[in-house]
Amino acid sequence: MYLRDGVRTAENKVSPEALELSLLVKDTGKSMVDRLEYFEDIINLEVGDTGLNRAKTLERSFGIRQLYIKYEGDNPTGTQKDRIAFAQVYDALRREYEVVSLATCGNYGVAVALAALLAGVHCKIYIPETYHTDRIAEMERLEAEIIRLPGTYEEVVVASSALAKQNDWYDANPGGLNTPLQITAYSQIALEIYEDLGDAPKYCAVPVSNGTLFAGIYRGFVNLYKRGKTSRIPKMIAASSTRKNPIVQSFLLGLDHCKDLNPEAIKETKYNEPLINWHSFDGEEALYALRESEGSAFNISDKKLKSMTSLLAKQEGFLILPAATAGLIALLELDEELNFEPDRFVAVLTAKQ
Repeated sequence: MYLRDGVRTAENKVSPEALELSLLVKDTGKSMVDRLEYFEDIINLEVGDTGLNRAKTLERSFGIRQLYIKYEGDNPTGTQKDRIAFAQVYDALRREYEVVSLATCGNYGVAVALAALLAGVHCKIYIPETYHTDRIAEMERLEAEIIRLPGTYEEVVVASSALAKQNDWYDANPGGLNTPLQITAYSQIALEIYEDLGDAPKYCAVPVSNGTLFAGIYRGFVNLYKRGKTSRIPKMIAASSTRKNPIVQSFLLGLDHCKDLNPEAIKETKYNEPLINWHSFDGEEALYALRESEGSAFNISDKKLKSMTSLLAKQEGFLILPAATAGLIALLELDEELNFEPDRFVAVLTAKQ
C-alpha cells in the first residue's frame, strides 16, 4: 500500500538566525538554562504566528460573511505539527534526554526530526511496515533514524512507547503524559486568532485525527473567555474522513465516550490518510470540546477533499493538502444547512500541499 500525506517541503527551511542559535543550543559547554533560552528563541522565530486571511472569494462563492482561513502551512515543515514537535523536544532537552522517539505516518515525524536536529538530540522514528510516505526522505535528510515495525499506526505507537521506556528515551508519542503539553502548544492557535480578530469567532472548524489539535484550540478559547478576553467561546466543528474517525463517529452516535472503530474497516487513500484512525489518542478531550461548545461533526468524502483543494488554489491561491480542508468543507456545509447570520467564522487549514 502506497500512501502519501502529500506535504511537499523540499528543504524545511529555517532562518539563518535559527541555524546560528542551533549551534548555541548544541554547545554542551553552556549552561542548560542558556541552551533552553536559545531553543526558545528558535521556537519564537520559526513556529506559530501563522497567517489569518480573509477568504473573500470563497465568501462570494458560498454566500458567507466573514470567512477567515488560519493557515498552518506557514510553519517550518508545512503543518501544525511543528507546534507540538518543538514543545516536546524542548521538554526532552530540559530533562536532558539524548534520544527522542515516536511513531508516525509522516508529518509529525518530519516536525520532530527538524526540532531534534536543531536541539542536538538524536531522533528515532518508528513507521508501520505497510506505510510509504514521501516524507521519509525528509526525515532522513534531517538525520532521523527510521525503524520499521509491523502493525497499524496505533499498534506502532504502543510498541515505540514501550521501547522508549525500556531504553530510557524520551517518548514523544501522542496521548498519556504528553496530552497536557500538546494541548497547551495547540492552544496558542486560539490566542493568535483572538489577537487578529479582537474576539473569538462564532464558529471554528478544524480537521480531526487524534483529536489533540481540536482539543487544544478549544481549550485556548476557553482560557481566553475565562480571562475576560473574549465575549464568547466559539462553537467547534470537527471534520474527518467518512466513517473513519472515532471522534466524529462517536459524536454522531451520541456517545458519551470515544469508541474505537473496527481497524479492518479503515481503508487509507492518498487523500484521507492524515485524518483516519481506529483509535484517537486524545479522543475523549476532543469529544468533550465538541459537546461543551455545542459544536458539530462531519464526515467528508475524498471527492470533496480533492475538490476543495482545487477550489482553494484557484480562488484563494492556497496550495492545501486535501485532508487539511476537511474543517473548511464542514463549515461551509453547516452554513448551507443553517444559513448563518453575518459574523466571523474561522477554518483551520492544517497543512500545505
